[in-house]
Amino acid sequence: MGLPWRNPRRAFLRLDPTMPAIPRKHAARARARGFRSGLETKNCDHLDAHGADFEYEPFKVPFVQPAKNRTYTPDFVLRNGIVIDTKGEWTVEDRQKFKMVKEQHPDLDLRMVFQSPNAKIAKGSKTTYAAYATKIGLPFAAKLIPLDWINEPVNQRSLDAIAKL
Repeated sequence: MGLPWRNPRRAFLRLDPTMPAIPRKHAARARARGFRSGLETKNCDHLDAHGADFEYEPFKVPFVQPAKNRTYTPDFVLRNGIVIDTKGEWTVEDRQKFKMVKEQHPDLDLRMVFQSPNAKIAKGSKTTYAAYATKIGLPFAAKLIPLDWINEPVNQRSLDAIAKL
């Protein structure tokens, strides 16, 4: 299949010294477990509690930003081929990145979990994270990865796209 599936309990033991600083109260606990945010930690625990097979940040997805080749590292990949990213704050740069990744990798089953899907994308804007995700065709959930996603049948197109990365 191309992905070396491993015990999810071991996935969070990996510490990456290149991770950016997280100025949140729970950041130290998240970083100690190898995550970038408390929301990622919470979703890892949720997947683990439900016996889901997954990996945390198992690969980078290449995409082209005008005049620049970039990569995107998804937070979670379920064994059924669903690629999930968790976001507390969804910045302009993040939104542009996800739009480009969706356009350049249409076979990837990319989904989002937002801490607050009804948060506005900018001060004074009427557009929420949820509305923007819907506009670009990005399925999303609030706070935790839905059990429906964990139990979905295998998406072979997405798994084939992952294998090509």
